[in-house]
Amino acid sequence: MFEFFGSLLPLLILVAVIVLVAQSFKIVPQQHAWVLERLGKYRATLTPGLTVVLPFIDRVAYKHVLKEIPLDVPSQICITRDNTQLQVDGVLYFQVTDPMKASYGSSNFVVAITQLSQTTLRSVIGKLELDKTFEEREYINHSVVNALDEAAASWGVKVLRYEIKDLTPPKEILHAMQAQITAEREKRALIAASEGKRQEQINLATGAREAAIQKSEGERQAAINRAQGEASAILAVAEANAQAIEKIGHAIRTDGGMEAVNLKVAEDLKVAEEYVSAFGNLAKQGNTLIVPGNLGDMSTMIASALQIVKGQQKGA
Repeated sequence: MFEFFGSLLPLLILVAVIVLVAQSFKIVPQQHAWVLERLGKYRATLTPGLTVVLPFIDRVAYKHVLKEIPLDVPSQICITRDNTQLQVDGVLYFQVTDPMKASYGSSNFVVAITQLSQTTLRSVIGKLELDKTFEEREYINHSVVNALDEAAASWGVKVLRYEIKDLTPPKEILHAMQAQITAEREKRALIAASEGKRQEQINLATGAREAAIQKSEGERQAAINRAQGEASAILAVAEANAQAIEKIGHAIRTDGGMEAVNLKVAEDLKVAEEYVSAFGNLAKQGNTLIVPGNLGDMSTMIASALQIVKGQQKGA
C-alpha cells in the first residue's frame, strides 16, 4: 500500500506544481480588467498582460470588459404631458471606466443602469407633449444620458449615449395623426393648385399685355411709315411741279418763248369759244340742257391762261 502511494507521490507532486503554477500566473486579455482579492479584500486591478499572484490566497473576484457595450432597454409605456400613452424602447451604450467601483459600487450595475434609464425616460417624456416627443428625440436622448452619467459615476460606468429605437402611440392616435397628415397634404395640394392657377392667370395677362403693346407699337410704326411715305410723295410731287414751273419759266424767258405762250393761249381760247358755241347750239336745238362735268376746270384753265398772258405783258 505504501509502495503504491510511494509510486504516485511524484505524480501528485507534479500535479500540485502544475496547479500551483496555474494559480500563480494570470493572463488578462486586451480591453479587459480583473479585480483581484486577497483573503476576501480588494487587492488590485489586473491590467492586460501576465501577472503573478499568490495561489489560494489571491483570487480573481470580478472580470470586466472595457469595451463599449450596447444595452437593450426593455420597452415601456410612458405618458406625455397631454396624457397620451407612448410605448418607447431604446438602446443604451456604456463603458466600464473603473473596475473597482463597477465591482463594489453596485451589486449589478447593468440592472441599475437599465432601471435608471427607464425612470429617467418616463420623467423626460412626461414633460413633453405628444407632437414634441417626435421632434425632440435629440433632447430626450441628451437628457437621459446626462441623468445616467451623473448617477453611474459612482458605479464606475460611463454612459456614452442613449438612442430611442421606436416611439409607438396607440392605434387611435396613429389614425388621428394619419388623418391630420392627409389633411395637411390635401391642403398643400390645394394651395399648390391655386398658386398654379394664379400664376397661369398672371402669365396670360402678362402675355396679353405684351401682345397689345407689340400690336400698338406695330400700328404706330406703320402709321409713321405711311406718313413718311405720303410726305415723301408730296415732296416729290412738289419738287416735280417746281422743276416743271422752273422749266416753263426758263422757256418763256428764252427767245420766242413769249410768242409761243401767246399762241398756245390763243389756241386754247379758240377751243374754248368753239366749245361754248357748240354747247349753245345744243341748248337751242333741244329742250335738254347738257352741262359738262369739267366746266369749272375749263373756266379755271382760261382764267389761268389769261393771268399768265397779262403777267407776261406787264413784264415785257
